[in-house]
Amino acid sequence: MHHVTDRYAVIGYPVSHSRSPEIHAEFARLTGEPVHYARIEAVPGTFAAALRQFIASGGKGLNVTLPFKEEAFALCHVHAPRARKARVVNTLCMRADGTLAGDNTDGTGLMRDLTHNQHVRIQGARVLLLGAGGAARGVLPALLAEKPLWVHIANRTAERAHKLAGRHARNQRITGGGFDSLGRNSFDLVINATSASLARELPPLPHDCLNPGAVCYDLTYADRPTVFMHWAMLEGAGLVLDGWGMLVEQAAETFYVWRGVRPPTDTLLALQSR
Repeated sequence: MHHVTDRYAVIGYPVSHSRSPEIHAEFARLTGEPVHYARIEAVPGTFAAALRQFIASGGKGLNVTLPFKEEAFALCHVHAPRARKARVVNTLCMRADGTLAGDNTDGTGLMRDLTHNQHVRIQGARVLLLGAGGAARGVLPALLAEKPLWVHIANRTAERAHKLAGRHARNQRITGGGFDSLGRNSFDLVINATSASLARELPPLPHDCLNPGAVCYDLTYADRPTVFMHWAMLEGAGLVLDGWGMLVEQAAETFYVWRGVRPPTDTLLALQSR
C-alpha cells in the first residue's frame, strides 16, 4: 500500500541550526506516520510569501520560530484557545477547506517538561520570567494555569513587561518591570525567555535572587551550557535545565495536533545528556 507523504516544515530566520527536523523524523519513524519535515529560511519581510508558497505547493503544516510568531498569529483565520490567550502562534495547520489554523504548543511543552519529566512543582511557587517577547508570551498562559503564587516578568523594556503582566493579571498575582525591578525578592523558578542566550549574553540579574533549591530553565538550548545556565550554577540553583526537553515536548504536542497521534518522547529526551 502506497502512502502519500505529507509535508511539514519549520520556518524562521535563522533556521539552519533547528533540530526540529530530526525530532519529527524520529516521531514519524516511531509512529509510522507518513511525515516529511524540512526547514524553510525566510528573511524578515518574506514570511507571508513563503507561507503562501508552502500552502500552494501542498504543505500541510508549519512550525513557526523566531522572529515570526506574532506575524503568524495575525495571518491565521482561526486560533486554538491557548494560541488566542498567548497571542503568538508556533504551529500552523492548513485545513482542507483552505483556512489556516493557528496553535501554540510552547507553553504546553514547557509545562510538560517541568512538571512531568523534571517533577518540578509550580503550584504555589514564586516565578521569575525573563523577557516579554514572543517566547515569554507563548509560555505565560500555560504557566499561570499551574497556579504559581506569583509571577514577575522582568524585561529590558519595562513597558513591555508591564503591558504583558496587565493583560494576564485578572485573578492572579502577576507583575512586571525592568531588570531593576526585582528588588530583594527571591524566586523558586526562573525561566529565561529572552534571546540573550543566543547572543551569549546574560540579563542583568541581581545576586541572591534564588531561593534554596531553585530551578533555572533556559528556553534556548545549545551544545554547551548557556551563559544563563552558568550563572544559575554559580548562584547555587538546585536544578539547571536548557530548553531541549521543551523543544521535544512541544514538538510531540505539535505532532499530535497535526496527526492525532501522540509520539513517545523518552528516546529523544535521553539525548539531553549529550
